[in-house]
Amino acid sequence: MNAVFLTTDDPLYLPAFFDRVLEHNGASTRAVYVTAPLFKKQTPWQATLRFARTFGVLDAMGLAQRVVQAKLKGRSIAASCRRRNVPCETILDVNAPEFLDRLRQLEPDVLISVSCPQIFKKPLIDLSPRGILNIHGALLPRYRGVMPSFWMLSSGDRRAGVSIYFVNEKIDAGELCGQREFDILPDDSLHSFLVRSKAVAADLLLEVLGKMENGTVTRVPLNLAEGSYHSWPNAEAVRKFRAKGRRLWS
Repeated sequence: MNAVFLTTDDPLYLPAFFDRVLEHNGASTRAVYVTAPLFKKQTPWQATLRFARTFGVLDAMGLAQRVVQAKLKGRSIAASCRRRNVPCETILDVNAPEFLDRLRQLEPDVLISVSCPQIFKKPLIDLSPRGILNIHGALLPRYRGVMPSFWMLSSGDRRAGVSIYFVNEKIDAGELCGQREFDILPDDSLHSFLVRSKAVAADLLLEVLGKMENGTVTRVPLNLAEGSYHSWPNAEAVRKFRAKGRRLWS
């Protein structure tokens, strides 16, 4: 079953994810396309300012330091792809007609979104015969939206999880086809939590792809009325996060 991945430029968490997934599915992966880690029409400078305003200058500097260190060590999605001889390319817009034409030429059976920050439009959703899978770092329908890992820690949850679902035109909606729970540890930082969450996500994706290939995958519509939706954190959410003894970095 041929797959194409749509993801974002993240040297901290996603290289390990792709190392794991491509170790098993590299031969059936036609390409990995990487977008900028920006929301809507942000510039990199605007994204940096928003992070600093939300979490403070010191945590923003901590993020920048870790990103630079990871890049100096050669950690990237592109490097993970090279190790498995999988084509990897940076793109601007996953919904652009010219990009959709290129995807059609690859004839993917399924598209897989991994932290891709762009909203998928109907022509992209309908492009592959088996649809688009999206990986979300929470137990849907709870914690739809942005930064679910932060919101779970801020809310004091003891259990977390990863969900995989077939995408429709609504945000974090569609049909659930895989879900796995794990514990939130008392000393988890956001960083350590994300490292574990991505490892769980990689194993869950391999399980879901295996079920799709052998015809045993299940599809359960998500009931959004039973869930919750969160946007970018505000000052009160960050205060609650820190009041519970949480921090961004280990």
